[in-house]
Amino acid sequence: MNLPNKLTVLRVLMIPFFVAFLLYDITGPADKWIALVLFCTASLTDMLDGKIARKYNLVTNFGKFMDPLADKLLVCTALICLTAMGRLNVLVTVIIIAREFIISGFRLVASDNGIVIAASYWGKFKTVSHMALIILLIADFGGIFKDIEGVLVWVALALTIISLVDYIMKNKQVLTQGGM
Repeated sequence: MNLPNKLTVLRVLMIPFFVAFLLYDITGPADKWIALVLFCTASLTDMLDGKIARKYNLVTNFGKFMDPLADKLLVCTALICLTAMGRLNVLVTVIIIAREFIISGFRLVASDNGIVIAASYWGKFKTVSHMALIILLIADFGGIFKDIEGVLVWVALALTIISLVDYIMKNKQVLTQGGM
Protein backbone atom coordinates (compact mmCIF):
# COMPACT_ATOMS: atom_id res chain seq x y z
CA MET A 1 0.00 0.00 0.00
CA ASN A 2 1.49 3.34 -1.04
CA LEU A 3 1.75 6.48 1.12
CA PRO A 4 -1.35 8.29 -0.24
CA ASN A 5 -3.48 5.21 0.43
CA LYS A 6 -2.03 4.89 3.93
CA LEU A 7 -2.96 8.53 4.60
CA THR A 8 -6.50 7.84 3.39
CA VAL A 9 -6.80 4.79 5.66
CA LEU A 10 -5.36 6.83 8.55
CA ARG A 11 -8.06 9.46 7.98
CA VAL A 12 -10.79 6.82 8.24
CA LEU A 13 -9.20 5.31 11.37
CA MET A 14 -9.09 8.74 13.03
CA ILE A 15 -12.86 9.23 12.75
CA PRO A 16 -13.92 7.07 15.74
CA PHE A 17 -11.33 8.80 17.95
CA PHE A 18 -12.56 12.18 16.74
CA VAL A 19 -16.14 11.21 17.63
CA ALA A 20 -15.14 9.87 21.05
CA PHE A 21 -13.31 13.06 22.04
CA LEU A 22 -16.01 15.31 20.59
CA LEU A 23 -19.01 13.59 22.19
CA TYR A 24 -17.75 11.96 25.38
CA ASP A 25 -16.04 13.18 28.52
CA ILE A 26 -12.69 11.45 28.30
CA THR A 27 -10.18 14.06 29.46
CA GLY A 28 -12.49 16.86 30.54
CA PRO A 29 -12.09 20.30 28.97
CA ALA A 30 -9.26 19.12 26.70
CA ASP A 31 -11.65 16.82 24.79
CA LYS A 32 -12.83 19.42 22.29
CA TRP A 33 -9.25 20.52 21.58
CA ILE A 34 -8.14 16.93 21.02
CA ALA A 35 -11.14 16.45 18.70
CA LEU A 36 -10.19 19.65 16.90
CA VAL A 37 -6.59 18.49 16.41
CA LEU A 38 -7.83 15.13 15.14
CA PHE A 39 -10.22 16.81 12.69
CA CYS A 40 -7.56 19.23 11.43
CA THR A 41 -5.00 16.44 11.07
CA ALA A 42 -7.49 14.26 9.20
CA SER A 43 -8.38 17.21 6.96
CA LEU A 44 -4.72 17.76 6.16
CA THR A 45 -4.31 14.12 5.17
CA ASP A 46 -7.14 14.71 2.68
CA MET A 47 -5.09 17.45 1.04
CA LEU A 48 -1.79 15.61 1.25
CA ASP A 49 -2.79 12.21 -0.10
CA GLY A 50 -4.06 13.65 -3.36
CA LYS A 51 -1.06 15.91 -3.87
CA ILE A 52 1.38 13.08 -3.19
CA ALA A 53 -0.52 10.64 -5.40
CA ARG A 54 -0.55 13.04 -8.36
CA LYS A 55 3.01 14.32 -7.92
CA TYR A 56 4.59 10.86 -7.69
CA ASN A 57 2.15 9.08 -10.01
CA LEU A 58 0.79 6.94 -7.17
CA VAL A 59 -2.87 7.16 -8.19
CA THR A 60 -4.63 3.83 -7.60
CA ASN A 61 -8.17 2.53 -7.96
CA PHE A 62 -8.24 2.09 -4.18
CA GLY A 63 -7.34 5.76 -3.75
CA LYS A 64 -9.87 6.93 -6.34
CA PHE A 65 -12.55 5.06 -4.40
CA MET A 66 -11.46 5.57 -0.80
CA ASP A 67 -10.21 9.17 -0.84
CA PRO A 68 -13.57 10.80 -1.61
CA LEU A 69 -15.32 8.28 0.65
CA ALA A 70 -12.96 9.06 3.56
CA ASP A 71 -13.53 12.79 3.03
CA LYS A 72 -17.30 12.36 3.07
CA LEU A 73 -17.15 10.12 6.15
CA LEU A 74 -15.07 12.68 8.03
CA VAL A 75 -17.19 15.71 7.14
CA CYS A 76 -20.56 13.98 7.49
CA THR A 77 -19.56 12.45 10.82
CA ALA A 78 -18.47 15.86 12.11
CA LEU A 79 -21.72 17.49 10.93
CA ILE A 80 -23.84 14.78 12.55
CA CYS A 81 -21.93 15.09 15.83
CA LEU A 82 -22.21 18.89 15.82
CA THR A 83 -25.94 18.58 15.14
CA ALA A 84 -26.31 16.13 18.03
CA MET A 85 -24.46 18.63 20.25
CA GLY A 86 -26.89 21.40 19.26
CA ARG A 87 -24.14 23.36 17.48
CA LEU A 88 -25.60 23.01 13.97
CA ASN A 89 -29.15 23.06 12.66
CA VAL A 90 -30.36 19.67 11.44
CA LEU A 91 -31.60 21.13 8.14
CA VAL A 92 -28.10 22.39 7.32
CA THR A 93 -26.70 18.94 8.01
CA VAL A 94 -29.37 17.25 5.89
CA ILE A 95 -28.78 19.58 2.92
CA ILE A 96 -25.01 19.08 3.02
CA ILE A 97 -25.24 15.31 3.40
CA ALA A 98 -27.92 15.09 0.68
CA ARG A 99 -25.58 16.92 -1.70
CA GLU A 100 -22.84 14.41 -0.92
CA PHE A 101 -25.16 11.47 -1.66
CA ILE A 102 -26.38 13.05 -4.89
CA ILE A 103 -22.84 13.71 -6.14
CA SER A 104 -21.68 10.22 -5.12
CA GLY A 105 -24.58 8.68 -7.05
CA PHE A 106 -23.90 10.95 -9.99
CA ARG A 107 -20.22 9.91 -10.02
CA LEU A 108 -21.23 6.25 -9.88
CA VAL A 109 -23.48 6.64 -12.93
CA ALA A 110 -20.73 8.58 -14.72
CA SER A 111 -18.20 5.86 -13.92
CA ASP A 112 -20.55 3.18 -15.26
CA ASN A 113 -20.65 5.19 -18.51
CA GLY A 114 -16.85 5.46 -18.64
CA ILE A 115 -16.85 9.15 -17.68
CA VAL A 116 -14.42 10.49 -15.11
CA ILE A 117 -15.55 13.72 -13.51
CA ALA A 118 -12.86 15.90 -12.01
CA ALA A 119 -13.55 18.01 -8.95
CA SER A 120 -14.42 21.62 -9.76
CA TYR A 121 -13.27 24.77 -8.06
CA TRP A 122 -16.78 25.17 -6.63
CA GLY A 123 -16.45 21.75 -5.02
CA LYS A 124 -13.07 22.68 -3.59
CA PHE A 125 -14.44 25.96 -2.21
CA LYS A 126 -17.34 24.01 -0.74
CA THR A 127 -14.99 21.60 0.99
CA VAL A 128 -12.89 24.42 2.45
CA SER A 129 -16.01 26.20 3.72
CA HIS A 130 -17.29 23.00 5.34
CA MET A 131 -13.99 22.34 7.06
CA ALA A 132 -13.67 25.95 8.25
CA LEU A 133 -17.21 25.83 9.60
CA ILE A 134 -16.60 22.55 11.39
CA ILE A 135 -13.37 23.87 12.92
CA LEU A 136 -15.12 26.99 14.25
CA LEU A 137 -18.06 24.98 15.58
CA ILE A 138 -15.78 22.55 17.40
CA ALA A 139 -13.62 25.35 18.85
CA ASP A 140 -16.75 27.19 20.05
CA PHE A 141 -14.89 30.43 20.82
CA GLY A 142 -18.08 32.42 21.50
CA GLY A 143 -18.35 36.19 21.20
CA ILE A 144 -17.83 37.60 17.72
CA PHE A 145 -17.09 34.08 16.50
CA LYS A 146 -20.80 33.25 16.89
CA ASP A 147 -21.52 35.83 14.17
CA ILE A 148 -18.71 34.43 11.99
CA GLU A 149 -20.13 30.92 12.48
CA GLY A 150 -23.56 32.17 11.38
CA VAL A 151 -22.15 33.74 8.23
CA LEU A 152 -20.07 30.67 7.51
CA VAL A 153 -23.14 28.43 7.79
CA TRP A 154 -24.79 30.45 5.01
CA VAL A 155 -21.59 30.50 2.92
CA ALA A 156 -21.23 26.72 3.32
CA LEU A 157 -24.88 26.18 2.35
CA ALA A 158 -24.59 28.46 -0.67
CA LEU A 159 -21.41 26.73 -1.85
CA THR A 160 -23.02 23.34 -1.26
CA ILE A 161 -25.91 24.22 -3.56
CA ILE A 162 -23.81 26.11 -6.14
CA SER A 163 -21.32 23.24 -6.40
CA LEU A 164 -24.16 20.74 -6.80
CA VAL A 165 -25.81 22.73 -9.58
CA ASP A 166 -22.45 23.40 -11.27
CA TYR A 167 -21.53 19.73 -11.08
CA ILE A 168 -24.79 18.58 -12.63
CA MET A 169 -24.93 21.29 -15.31
CA LYS A 170 -21.36 20.62 -16.48
CA ASN A 171 -21.99 16.88 -16.60
CA LYS A 172 -25.68 16.58 -17.48
CA GLN A 173 -24.80 14.22 -20.35
CA VAL A 174 -24.27 11.58 -17.67
CA LEU A 175 -28.01 11.61 -16.98
CA THR A 176 -28.90 11.15 -20.65
CA GLN A 177 -26.53 8.27 -21.41
CA GLY A 178 -27.07 4.58 -20.88
CA GLY A 179 -30.85 4.65 -21.26
CA MET A 180 -31.56 7.01 -18.38
